Amino acid sequence: MAENVSQCDDEFIHSIKALLWGNTVKKDVFKRWAQGFYFSPDEPTALVQTEGGPCAVIAPVQAFILKELLSETDISIWKNINMDTSYQLLVRASIEILKQAAGEKVPKFYIVFMDCTFPNHENERKAKWIEKVPKIENSEEEISIENNENMEQNKELLLMEINEECQNIDCDLFHSQLRLFTTNTTEQLEEFFSERLEMLKDRYGILLLLYSVIVTKGITEIRSEMSDPLEPMIDSVYGYGSQSLINLMLTGRAVSHVWDHDQDVGGLKLRGIDKQNSIGFLALLEHLCYCEVGTFLKSPSHPIWVLGSETHLSVLFSTEKRLVSPETPADQAKRVFRKFDPEGNNFIPVNLLQDVLAELGLVTDTEYVHVMKKKLDNENLGIILRTNFMDEFFPEEPRTCPDTFPLYHYNGLPHSNPENKVIYHRGQAVLLECTIKGIMESNPMLTVLQTKWPRIEIQWDTIQNPSLN
Repeated sequence: MAENVSQCDDEFIHSIKALLWGNTVKKDVFKRWAQGFYFSPDEPTALVQTEGGPCAVIAPVQAFILKELLSETDISIWKNINMDTSYQLLVRASIEILKQAAGEKVPKFYIVFMDCTFPNHENERKAKWIEKVPKIENSEEEISIENNENMEQNKELLLMEINEECQNIDCDLFHSQLRLFTTNTTEQLEEFFSERLEMLKDRYGILLLLYSVIVTKGITEIRSEMSDPLEPMIDSVYGYGSQSLINLMLTGRAVSHVWDHDQDVGGLKLRGIDKQNSIGFLALLEHLCYCEVGTFLKSPSHPIWVLGSETHLSVLFSTEKRLVSPETPADQAKRVFRKFDPEGNNFIPVNLLQDVLAELGLVTDTEYVHVMKKKLDNENLGIILRTNFMDEFFPEEPRTCPDTFPLYHYNGLPHSNPENKVIYHRGQAVLLECTIKGIMESNPMLTVLQTKWPRIEIQWDTIQNPSLN
C-alpha cells in the first residue's frame, strides 16, 4: 500500500489546525486530547477517558462500538470479550464513522497517521493503576492502615510521574510527523487499521482518528455546514468539542444544530439533522430551551443515545429493540407539520395546508384543499391545529414501546464512576401513567431522560444515579 501514502504539506497542516484549534494550539488543551484508545479492565468493551475534552470523539466511538455489540443482547457475555475482539470492534466503529464522513458519493478515505509511533506511557500506566486498585481492594488478605497509606502515596507518585511525562507532548512534532494514506475501499481501510492498530492505541490515537474523519469529509465542506465556520471546533479555553464536531462524529455532517432539517431564524438558514440517524443524541439543556433536539436524533434506528450535559458526553443504551423503529407515517407528519410551525405553536396558518400536504405526498388539488381548509378550520380562525390535522390524516397509531425496559449508562471518566471503575451501569425504566413535570436539578440523569420519555422513572443498580459529568 506504499503507493497510496503521501506527506502532509504545510498548507494542509495549517488548514486542519485552524479548523480544529483556531489561531493557536494551546499546550494544555492539546495535552488533554493527546491520548490513545484503550479499554477498561473492568468492562472489556468500555473506552476510558483520561482527561476532560476528547469525549466529543470518545463517546461517539463508544456508541458505534455498542451498536456492534447490541447484536448480542446477553450483556453477561460482554464481560468475557478478550482484548483483541475489543480492538476489532474499535476498528469497525472507526470505519463506520469514516464511511459516514465520506458520504454517499464514490467514497475516498483519507487516513492520517504518523511516520513514527510514540509510546503511550501515560495511558498504559493509568490503565495499569486502574486495574491494580480493584485487585488490592478485592484481596482476601487483610490490608493494614500502613499499607493503605503506602498505596495512596504510590498513587500520588504515579500520577505525578504521569503528569511529568505528559509535559513531553509536543504539538509541533506531532504535526510534523503526519502522513496520509488514501484508499477507495473499506477492505483496504480495515487492512490498514489492522496492520497499524498501534496508531489507535498510542498517545495520539484519538487525534489521528479525528483528523482522518476531517480530511475524509473535507475541510471546505465542513466549514460550509457549520453555522460559524470561523469558530474552532475545539474550545481554546476548556478544550471541549463543539456541537459541529459532535455531529460530525455522530452523523457525518458538521452542522451546528440538533433539530430536524434546516430552519429559518430571522432570515438566517441554520442547518440541522437531515435524516434518521443510527445513533441518537439527547441534551440536558433542552429542558431549559437552550437547544431543540429533533426526532431524527431522539428516535434513532438503534437504541443508543449520546447524552450531552453542560460539560461532558456519556452514552445511554438498551437491549430492548422495541424502543426504536423506522419512522412511521404519523411520525413523518408530525415532523413536517413542525417544519411549518417553527415556533412550536402547534398550529399553522390555514394558507400553508397545501404546502404541508404536498410535502407529505398527499392530495393537493385546489378543490380538495379548499374543502379540507373549511373542515379543519370550521370556526374561520385562520389556523389549523396540529391535533385536528393528525386526527384527519393520521389517526393515532398503536405504539410498540414497552412500559418497562432496561437502560445502561456509560461514562468514560474513571472518577465519575464508583470506585473509579469504568463499567456499564444498569437501570430498570418504567413509563408511568402520567407525565412527570417536577424537574429536579439534583437528578440531571432523570431530567435528560425526560426529554425523550416524559413519563419515565428509573431505578439504577447503584446507590447514586450515574453521573452525566
